[in-house]
Amino acid sequence: MQLAIHQNTSAGSGFRGSLEGWARAGIRYVELSDRLLDGFLRDDSLAAAGSVLADNGLTAVSAAAVLPDLWIPGPARAASLETWRRRCDQYSTLGLGKIYCPSITTRRVTPEDFRATPGAVHEAGEIAREYGLTAMIEFLRTSSHLATLTSVLSVTREADHPSVRPMLDFFHFWSGLSKLEDLELLLPGELAHAHFQDLLDTPRELIDNDSRLIPGDGVAPVGRMIQKLVDKGYAGPLSVELFRAEWTQADPYAVATEIRRKCESVMREAGVL
Repeated sequence: MQLAIHQNTSAGSGFRGSLEGWARAGIRYVELSDRLLDGFLRDDSLAAAGSVLADNGLTAVSAAAVLPDLWIPGPARAASLETWRRRCDQYSTLGLGKIYCPSITTRRVTPEDFRATPGAVHEAGEIAREYGLTAMIEFLRTSSHLATLTSVLSVTREADHPSVRPMLDFFHFWSGLSKLEDLELLLPGELAHAHFQDLLDTPRELIDNDSRLIPGDGVAPVGRMIQKLVDKGYAGPLSVELFRAEWTQADPYAVATEIRRKCESVMREAGVL
């Protein structure tokens, strides 16, 4: 597996600053933020964004498109599909192969909405396929729509689109309603991507994004989870995504150095580095 870092982890340093700092720390695989890319494009070009990656020897393994109602019929969906197409165009131009969207909705979800979800997933997958991308659904622990691995597997399999695959966020998986045994439901090679975090030792009722820790610093069974992924044939990136201000507002070189030291130890112990 390959250690990667998501740009949310160094959001305070911007698109260029995060990538340049991480590269100096020896990071080679990165995950892009739509928000940071937009900030960069206010004063520069998409070609220049690609040059930042290339000049620093970085490979972008995935990128975010954070949009409401993409995977479910809803009032925000038309605008989200339009933005989804634009993101697919941008990321394809930058040479990426994968794009993901979290399962965000702000409205009450009904059984009818769940029945309509595979159709919505298929439509988003068709757009991604036009640009040569794999579309991925990130389930969120607090989502009223898709909050578990089992739900995502159900809708992606029913949608049956070759350009749509599930991804796994260690934080949302372990702190939410999923169980370790649910990883057994993955088919060999089915998982497309993984976000990599540990979990603060705190009451479940108090968990939020600040409860994410660098792997090895918390109470989640990250080694066992990695082994489960190995058993299911996953050999892709483990992308560290953190939100605490002590990292997002810190020097990206120092943050990446700490992440690399701790994560490589965990990955080495798990036999995937």
